[in-house]
Amino acid sequence: MFRSRSSVPGIDAELLAKDAVKLLPEPTRRAFLQAGAGVGALVFLTGCDIIDGPSAENALRIVSRFNDRVQAWLFDPNRLAPTYPETAITRPFPFNAYYREENAPDIDEDDYKLLIDGLVDDKRTWTLDRLYALPQETQITRLICVEGWSAVGKWTGTPLSEFLRRIGADTRAKYVHFTCAEGYSSSIDMATALHPQTQMTFKYDGEVLPPKYGFPMRVRIPTKLGFKNPKHVIGLAVLNNYTGGYWEDEGYNWFSGL
Repeated sequence: MFRSRSSVPGIDAELLAKDAVKLLPEPTRRAFLQAGAGVGALVFLTGCDIIDGPSAENALRIVSRFNDRVQAWLFDPNRLAPTYPETAITRPFPFNAYYREENAPDIDEDDYKLLIDGLVDDKRTWTLDRLYALPQETQITRLICVEGWSAVGKWTGTPLSEFLRRIGADTRAKYVHFTCAEGYSSSIDMATALHPQTQMTFKYDGEVLPPKYGFPMRVRIPTKLGFKNPKHVIGLAVLNNYTGGYWEDEGYNWFSGL
């Protein structure tokens, strides 16, 4: 039986339940809604006695971790994200970051080096010329932002799976972690890293990737929400330990698949 409270000191129970619903995957979301989507249902789901702000936050963290596990279990490494014709491209493609566009990092292409670390055979750094010499392909896919908007873009680069093969990455490892020039970071599971559409992107719409879209390289992941697509990437590490990321450490769902 669900435990219920008429009020929870310090928090709005109705808003808390709504936040929990947003974190849940289907069909758990439907079951939660059918159960009333109230604070009692949240207590039943998480096992947390919600009595104040910290306990409410802990309950939401449990829901978020549960969502990550379910999404990872449901992820199909062979299922492709939709692709689109040239006529569907959003122009201009919107800028989005935690900083203003004019504050995008100014990276010297001659000095740029991609640092490689972790469970790989070849840890030599990669210059931009060397990266550009890799085989490349183009995809026209939709970026979906956690803020609610989306846009279709044309991205050209090298499949991350091909790059991992070339550096001798241990694909039995759990994670690939990315560090960025502006201080951003993110990590993804190995299955997503090996997905055929996950791309080390060097061009946008046929031109060298401009700074606002992530020069000199971003990682484009059409099967993930936009914040999982790091820009200005300067480091890549193959790891077995969880490293989170910029927004993930603020409470965003780590898996964040579509």
